Amino acid sequence: MKGKTYLLVLITLTLLLQACKKEALPITVTANNYFEVVDKITETMIHDIFSPPVASRIYVYPNIAAYEVIAQKDSNYVSLSTKIKSLAAIPKPGKNVNTKVAAIVAYVNVSKDLIFKDDIITKYADSLFTGWKDLNKEEFIASEKYGLQVAKHIKEWSGKDNYKETRTYPKFELYSDDPSRWQPTPPAYMDGIEPHWMKIRPMLLDSVSQFKPKRHPTFSMDEGSTFYKEVQEVYTVTNEIRKNGDTSEEVEIARFWDCNPYVTTSKGHLMIATKKITPGAHWIGITKIACKKSNFNFEESVSANTITSIGIFDAFISCWDEKYRSNLIRPETLINKTIDKNWTPLLQTPPFPEYTSGHSVVSGASATILTAIFGENFSFSDDTELPFGLPIRNFNSFNAAAKEAAISRLYGGIHFRAAIDNGVDQGINIGRYILKAIPHK
Repeated sequence: MKGKTYLLVLITLTLLLQACKKEALPITVTANNYFEVVDKITETMIHDIFSPPVASRIYVYPNIAAYEVIAQKDSNYVSLSTKIKSLAAIPKPGKNVNTKVAAIVAYVNVSKDLIFKDDIITKYADSLFTGWKDLNKEEFIASEKYGLQVAKHIKEWSGKDNYKETRTYPKFELYSDDPSRWQPTPPAYMDGIEPHWMKIRPMLLDSVSQFKPKRHPTFSMDEGSTFYKEVQEVYTVTNEIRKNGDTSEEVEIARFWDCNPYVTTSKGHLMIATKKITPGAHWIGITKIACKKSNFNFEESVSANTITSIGIFDAFISCWDEKYRSNLIRPETLINKTIDKNWTPLLQTPPFPEYTSGHSVVSGASATILTAIFGENFSFSDDTELPFGLPIRNFNSFNAAAKEAAISRLYGGIHFRAAIDNGVDQGINIGRYILKAIPHK
């Protein structure tokens, strides 16, 4: 009798435990989860003050990792290993793998390998992953394992792009008797940033000089020369803008598109940095805005960001190739030497040569790609700069935004006209080339 009672109690307890046991649920991953992860990386890059070219690298590799994962089970997306010559196919997923979970795991893991301070992304990811694991432990573990496999594959590939080697290359040589040659500018007089970036392996460009822009006007301070007229244009335009005051449209445009992570201000003996996003980060922000307005799902959002980040990455390589080939002097240096020693630009001059304009090249490439994905007359409200105290600006198209980003460099007094116009053309050509290579929705 006692044995039967014991058995009955055991069965009852077993049934109670099974009833109390949490039923495993499918893990749901949304586009917002992806955007939040990207935002954490952007926040980290602002904190660490990465240069615009380096920031483009931090965006592109994690995005490719996530994209490659979703391409394994979604026929709408073709593996980039068929497009990027240096990229080998990633491992195939096993059973019970949630590719969205694996994509986020791969994105986070690759990102952490590219930044300095990883506690921001780690804290967010740990919380997210714990929640998913509680929902379905078996599914999460299988997906995490696969995501880490992919991340390892992408990290090994990224490690061969010559980035680490360029960290050991010599600084940019400043000394020259050539009056057209770039020189460091106030207030920090920083060395030229990333003078060897053209040695970084591109994603899709056949060569770094594939879209080499036409040469800037011949340097000449003769009053009748084209170059002198460009110098005078910067001087005249900025002086007119100043007459209209800080609330003028031109000043608002210049400040909105500044995106200079190297802005510094002097307070006594201290030089204090004002942390901002880079031009590439601004366009990644616009991509998020477009995805959300279009109600893009997870896969569509990852794809749009990946194609855009590839365009930004190759645009910086192409632009920096020209910057350190032409080594053209900045307006601030030349105007102070030859026209007005007290003149200052509205924006702080970034620490690298003038031609071509990085904003113009990156904006031309990004707008071309986003127009192909979202449409010609895609209107949007750009709130990317709100965290930096700047108001929302509204645009009727990506090309209109790119045009404004480009001309902001003239209003800011940091670029000549040729660098702006030829830079946009350079970027458009890169964007079109990217679109021919990668299928897009």
